[in-house]
Order: sequence, then C-alpha cells, then structure tokens
Amino acid sequence: MADTAQLLFPVTVESSESAEFDCVVIVGTGLDATNLQGGILDKYREPLVAYKQVDKNAEDEVFVLNLPEKFSIRRLVYSPTGPLNRDFDDVRAFADAACKGVKRATAAGSTKPLVVLPAKSGSFKSYDVVTVLGTLHGLYVPLEIREDVPSRKQKVTRLGFANFPATVPNGDKSFKLALAIERARIVCRDIGGSDPERMAAPRVAEYVQQVFKNSPVNVEILADDGRILKEYPLLAAVNRATKNVSRHHCRMIHLTYTPEGPIKKTLFLVGKGVTYDTGGADVKAGGHMAGMHRDKCGAAAVAGFFKVLSELRPKGVKVYGAMAMVRNSIGSECYVSDEIITSRAGVRVRIGNTDAEGRMAMADALCECKEKALNEVNPRIFTIATLTGHACIAVGDGYSIIMDNGPARSNAVSATVQAAGDEIGDMFEVSTVRREDFNFVCGPSEYEDLIQCNNEPSSRTPRGHQMPAAFLIKASGLDKHGLDSERPLCYSHIDIAASSGPFPGVPTGAPIAALTQAFLVE
Repeated sequence: MADTAQLLFPVTVESSESAEFDCVVIVGTGLDATNLQGGILDKYREPLVAYKQVDKNAEDEVFVLNLPEKFSIRRLVYSPTGPLNRDFDDVRAFADAACKGVKRATAAGSTKPLVVLPAKSGSFKSYDVVTVLGTLHGLYVPLEIREDVPSRKQKVTRLGFANFPATVPNGDKSFKLALAIERARIVCRDIGGSDPERMAAPRVAEYVQQVFKNSPVNVEILADDGRILKEYPLLAAVNRATKNVSRHHCRMIHLTYTPEGPIKKTLFLVGKGVTYDTGGADVKAGGHMAGMHRDKCGAAAVAGFFKVLSELRPKGVKVYGAMAMVRNSIGSECYVSDEIITSRAGVRVRIGNTDAEGRMAMADALCECKEKALNEVNPRIFTIATLTGHACIAVGDGYSIIMDNGPARSNAVSATVQAAGDEIGDMFEVSTVRREDFNFVCGPSEYEDLIQCNNEPSSRTPRGHQMPAAFLIKASGLDKHGLDSERPLCYSHIDIAASSGPFPGVPTGAPIAALTQAFLVE
C-alpha cells in the first residue's frame, strides 16, 4: 500500500526566499504598488508593475515571468485572486488563485515552488489557511497513481509558503490546522476518488486501519453477515446482491475518538459509503452509471474528519463515526421495489426504488448513534452523503446542503456550520425539512410505516433533497426525539452531492474543512 494520508514532500513556512526553491508563485490581490509590499513581495514589485504596463489583462489571468539574473529565483508565476470587495466575493478566491498558480508552476517545470501569500486579505481572516489548502489541492496525486506509477507519485519535491503570518498570534496554529485538514482531505480523496475495486468495502476497511494505526482513533470493523443482518437490516438488504462476490461484501466501520480530560460535546458522524451504485434492480440505464464510484464520498469524509482528530487531538470533544460501506449491485439476490423491511428502530419500510440505497445504508447506523447519544454529553448527530441529484439542481456545484431537525435548528447547528464554511471556503447552503417531506415518506397503506422513495429521480421530484432527510429521521426513530420529546436530540443531514467534486476530476474533501472549523477550532 502506498503512503497513506501523508504529504510526500516537506512543507514549510519561509521567512525569506531561498535558492533551494525554483519558482516563486505569487497569490496576488493586485499589481499596484500597495498590493505588492511587505516581506518577499517588496523584491518583486518592480518587475510586476512593469509587466502590468504592457499587459492590460495582467490582473485577470495567470502569467509566467522569466526574471533577470539578479534574482535568485528567476521563474515567477503570478496568479490573481480578482476583486475581493464585491457583495458576492468570498474567501475561495484565495484557494482558486493558489491552486491555479501552483498548477501553472508545475506545468512550467517547477518541482520546488515557493508560494507567496498576498499583502492584503480584505475581510477574510482565514485567507492563509485557505491559500495553503488551495495550493495542496492542486498538488494531490490519486492513490492509484501513487501505488501503480511510483515515478508520478508526487508533483513536487518541496513546497514553501512565504508571507504566511506565522509570527502573529495563532499563526503557527493556523499552519498546523491547514496541514491537518489537508491530510484529512487526502484520506477523503483516496477513499472517495479511487475506483470501485481499489476501494471496495473490504479494501476501504484495510486502508482505514492503516491510516489510524498507532493513533488515538479506535477502529472496529464489522464484516459478519449475520450481525449486519441483525443490527443493520436496511444496509443488509442493499448488501444482498454481493452474496457470491466476497471482495464486494459490505463493511460497517466504526471509529471513535475520546479526548483526554472532561468531555464538553459529542459528535456523531454517519457516512454513506456506496462503493459503486449500479442503481440495483432499478438500474441506472442510459449512461447514468459512470462516476458512481464517487458515491462513497460521505463515508470518505467521515474518515477524513477522524484524520483531523488524530492530527490535532482536540480536547473536550468526543466523536463517534460510522462508515456504511456497501456496493449496490445487480443480481439474483438483489433487493427490489415493493419489499418491506423492518429497520433497526422497528419501522416497517417499503422499498420504492432500489436506487435510493444511500438512505438504506445509513438509517440503521443513524439509529445506533441515536441510541448512544442518549447517554453522551451535548450530542450532535450528522449524516453525510452524496445523496441526491436534486441537491445539485437546487444549489449548484460546490455547495453542500445542511438541514436540521427541530432541536438542531434551535441550537443553530446549520447556521454555525454555514458560517464556518464561509470562513474557510467550504461552502454551505441551509435548507429546511418541512411537513410536506414527512407526509411524503409516510406509508400509504397499513402494510408499511414508511415509503423509502418514489420511483422518479430526485432531480424530477419536488423537494427531492429534503424528503430523504425526513425518511432518515423517521426510519431511525429520531422523530421520537424532536422538540416535543423529553429527550430531544440534535440531528442534521448534510447532502454533499453538489460539493464532493467533479468527475472526471479530484474530490474536494467537503465538508471536512467546515466541520473542523465549526467544531474543533476554538
């Protein structure tokens, strides 16, 4: 197995330029003199201002300069953020510029780039962390390449950051935070982005065990079909079609992080880990199956969040994780529409569409978290999933959707996560679960308590991303822990179908950064 969740090259904060680097990458907020002062920027002001005189598009596009011999580093890439003061500008401008800049540098032949942060950051106080994350996103190498093509396992041999505010209060802490989040996103990308055989459920379990070996994260793997059927009957239904293909058998992966000292809050994260989604008996026909190996990005994000925990080892917060790893295959054993299956919570669920397997995979694990949460301190429960195409239609690429139950809404969970995402460039939109969503999933006859789904794609179903949240609440028994109960529990559903990343392309690692900022950063 290739090195897991590691940066394969040194990443440092530099106080000055060094001939050890072969390219300067300036993440720039403008080419006027006031934007090019402070630290290393002073040295490059003259050639950059001069270049602006001959190229009116200089502040709009990435460009490369060959500097005179008096410069110790003669290759310079300038990557502009664009405006930062309009109503709609946000901190992602720094990540975008850093990613484009370092990609241009490596395309030009650089293997040791020095990324220079801008002198001005507008109102974006986490611009430094976001710039580091954007840079490192541009340097990620897929796991299969690292394993199968060692000559291409890394794009650079060294990376430096200059003008990073490490000398200000919390500067070193910010750099450590950025590297922890990136290592977490490597875990997420490795699991979420790898093909359905490389990251079939048993191999995900092996990878997770390797990542958390000798760490404060406890890993438990459940592979026994009998126990899975008894404890996670809805998950077991999805797993049936893999009966005769052992390498595709499901795994329930439990992760636990317990801090030193008193516990102030407890987080529960349940991730959808569908290693490949054929649609099942309701097959994804017409070319809609391609890319469905990415349907495990929710569980991948759960693993990634635990990597942040293992790196930062925060005090005061205890975290449980459940990665429901399963393949939605087609075959003589596959579950079909019209079946009625009783969930862990004792709720009779009629199957409406086998392509709605993600909520099936998570519902029983969510019920288990509900059971544990009743005995924990200040619990917050989340499901994370690439669940609906409707989410993509509703908010567009790059945005996660978060929905609260009543207790979570009263505690401003969605608002907290959205604000954290805005700060660190991991964007969220807040949606609301309404009475229509609960009415939609109620069983239409006395045979069943719930209908799992209709037989239309979510993208053609009104309120197509809210209805699954209502299903998860009722199928898990969380509806018994709303505002009107004696034991209310905070639950929020996060749909990352629109934010998990493009295919073809590299997974984003959403929503790791936002959850880290919301719950682990003081």
